[in-house]
This record gives sequence, C-alpha cells and structure tokens, in this order.
Amino acid sequence: SSDVCSSDLPSNYAKRHRLSESTAREHLLARYRAFEGSLSWYCIDHWSRDLELDIRALKREHRHRIRFLPRATEFLASVRRRQKRLLLVTNAHPDTVAIKIEQTSLDQHVHEMISSHEYDAPKESREFWERFHACEAFDPVRTVLIEDSVAVLEAARDFGVGSTVAIRCPDSRHPPRSIDAFPAVDGVHELTEE
Repeated sequence: SSDVCSSDLPSNYAKRHRLSESTAREHLLARYRAFEGSLSWYCIDHWSRDLELDIRALKREHRHRIRFLPRATEFLASVRRRQKRLLLVTNAHPDTVAIKIEQTSLDQHVHEMISSHEYDAPKESREFWERFHACEAFDPVRTVLIEDSVAVLEAARDFGVGSTVAIRCPDSRHPPRSIDAFPAVDGVHELTEE
C-alpha cells in the first residue's frame, strides 16, 4: 500500500476538513483508488496538495514506527557476503526514503538506494524498467527481485527479470497474504543462509 495509507491519516484528514472519521475514510479510499498504480500514488508532494495536509510532517512525526522486519539485516549481510550488488529500488518518495535512512541507516546495508521518482515512473510500469535498465547496467536474466507487490513482480517478469520472489508478509502487523503466481516467502529472513 502507499506510504500515505497510515492509520493516522483518516483522523488528520477528518480534522482538517471537519468530517467524521468514517466519511474521511470514504473520501480517502476514493482518492487512493483514483491514483493506485501511478507514481502519484507514492508521491508525498501529490498527497500533500491533494489532501491539504503536510504529509512530510506526518511521516516525520511517526518515524518511530519505521524499523527492519525480522532478520532483514541478516539477509542483507548474507547477500553482501556473496559479493552480489544489492540495490534497494523503491516507489517511495525521496523524502520518505530519507526519513527511513535517518531512522534505520538502511543505506549502510545496500550498495545503492533508488527511488522510482528518479525515473518518473512507478515500478509497476514497463517505462520504469526500461529507464532503470538504461541507467543501471544489470542483466535482467541474472537479476533477482524480491518484492511485496504482485503488480511490480508482474512488470519485472514481463520486462525479463529472471527471478522474482514475492513477500507474503511485508507488514508485521498483518498476517501473511496468499500469493500463488510467484515463488513466495513470508519474509526475507527465509532466504538467509543458515
């Protein structure tokens, strides 16, 4: 889901626009559906304008919720020990990425962090993969993509990414999802060398 879909957003939106929280949720869901799958869906500038809320400030206010999923750092270290190039490619807005780095030092665990905003296309689109490949020399057939979005996995597979693995439980507050179209694990910790 988009970064704007925090549990606090409906109450903030309701207060700002003098709505009941249930009406605010209805308004937000309609807006989410209108932009889902587009780069705007992930853009805090878009949502700040559209909702008339300071999404950056809300993200910063709730940054204490940002943390690694169980054993994710061990997985990242395992990949690096094998001397594989490790890129974190995200649809998150660059300002959101910066907050995540401040909170977790995630950038210290990967070779590079890349926001799809740099390519003006979401990872769900062929345009993203074409633009990303033009700038980042990688062999799609030898690339492994581990991802929680089925739409992104489909776009990557269609582009020619050789190995795609779905994450069933990207949010520790929710139970694992059922994913049949791709090899799937609950979390990256299942991929760590024992």
